[in-house]
Amino acid sequence: MSIEVTRMAEADIDGAIDTIQQAFANDPYNNWVYPDRSKVSLTRNRVSLTLRCRWGIQHGLFHVARDSSDPSKILGCAMWLPPQPTSEPESWSIYLSYWWLWANQVHMNLWYGRGGLSTQRYWIWKARQAEAQSELWTDKRGYYFCNIVTVLPDVQGKGVGRALMEEVLRMADEEGIACYLESSRSEPNVAIYKKFGFKLAREMECRDGEREKDAITLYCMLREPRGGQDRENSGTDNTKGIAAETAGATPEVGQ
Repeated sequence: MSIEVTRMAEADIDGAIDTIQQAFANDPYNNWVYPDRSKVSLTRNRVSLTLRCRWGIQHGLFHVARDSSDPSKILGCAMWLPPQPTSEPESWSIYLSYWWLWANQVHMNLWYGRGGLSTQRYWIWKARQAEAQSELWTDKRGYYFCNIVTVLPDVQGKGVGRALMEEVLRMADEEGIACYLESSRSEPNVAIYKKFGFKLAREMECRDGEREKDAITLYCMLREPRGGQDRENSGTDNTKGIAAETAGATPEVGQ
């Protein structure tokens, strides 16, 4: 298989959403933030993800992977957020884009409802995430944030996940910028991400009650920039474990 990774375009959005919905079907974070699975609406989720993808095409680093012999089929996608130096205020275009995203999501919620989302758990997660990032994000230049990586189940283990990861890792290494992600699974994902140069920096518990099923643990990982030889020795063709990876965010971003 010859894998081609490109920046996401409008025509890629539906295929990218297919990979996300399949990969997140039994994700620990997804199950926790949508506790009543009978109310989950894939239609609403697709609308929300479409809004997010349109935002990311303009303001993020959103990529898709395809087999060059069958370019019509999206095999996987990755959503990264670029670093934001602490000394630089966000641009007006970014600021206004957040309002655009928020306004469209409000309209979506009025039309479709919450689709089973526990807003209480969502904001618990956001609070724990803010605490973790405040503690770990010490580089004033900012971090490349790996938000989502997904691969279709039938092409897992064929290098698609690696190709998607390395697209931005190369960029980060060239610029000397660190990377960050939050994994919803300890095994096998933490070990796989370590092969890309990430190190486990912190565990992040999100709890909504006293029962075991009321809590999940996310795994915060950091990666320092690498040199050329380090990049050649990193990664693995066995990217099966990151196929269903949240890497830090529910696909229902910005509820």
